Amino acid sequence: MGIINYIKEEMQIIKERDPAIKSSMEVFLYPSFKAILRYRMAHSLYVHKHYFLARWLSQRTARKTGIEIHPGATIGKGLFIDHGIGVVIGETAMIGDYVTLYQGVTLGGTGKEQGKRHPTIGNNVMISAGAKVIGSFTVGENSKIGAGSVVLSEVPPNSTVVGVPGRVVKRDNKRVPREDLDQVHFPDPLQHDMSGLKKENDCLKGELKKLYDTIDLLEKKIDRLSEQNEKEER
Repeated sequence: MGIINYIKEEMQIIKERDPAIKSSMEVFLYPSFKAILRYRMAHSLYVHKHYFLARWLSQRTARKTGIEIHPGATIGKGLFIDHGIGVVIGETAMIGDYVTLYQGVTLGGTGKEQGKRHPTIGNNVMISAGAKVIGSFTVGENSKIGAGSVVLSEVPPNSTVVGVPGRVVKRDNKRVPREDLDQVHFPDPLQHDMSGLKKENDCLKGELKKLYDTIDLLEKKIDRLSEQNEKEER
């Protein structure tokens, strides 16, 4: 792909996914645009074993944009990083096509593995602000990771993950369109569990009340029988 076509495609991706943009020229001001363009250059150097130059370019880009992408990472087309401050993408991370990352996202390793130690992100995945995806596993395509989640294990395709540690709370096999960038309206597994516990508690209270009422009736019957026996004995 020529540089002009690449720039046009990046412009279209940013305009498609950021409602704040008002003109095509604003794209040149976006940290995401600068970081990904320079990553492509650094990755080419890295592939050709110019490791020092690749790291020099990537670190210079990190200082200027706040987005740190290791030149060894493999990134497909259509990556969009919104805002971008604090985004970290590790050396062996693999990112599919049309992925969206928000500020503060980390695609990191646990520090224990050798070789492939960073996550693989499938096509059309959205990872919300502050989420941490740590380890050498796959996040399936068309999935969403909620803001602030910490994902430590495999995520099936077409899933929604929230929480610490991340839990799959939705999996309906319906494709999540990449235009759907809602970071707020996720299911809340903690609230769901709390609601379930409240219902169980209310049910238990009801059963205990019935038991107490039954015991009270039995005590009253015993008292009446005792009174009758006393009268008969007299």
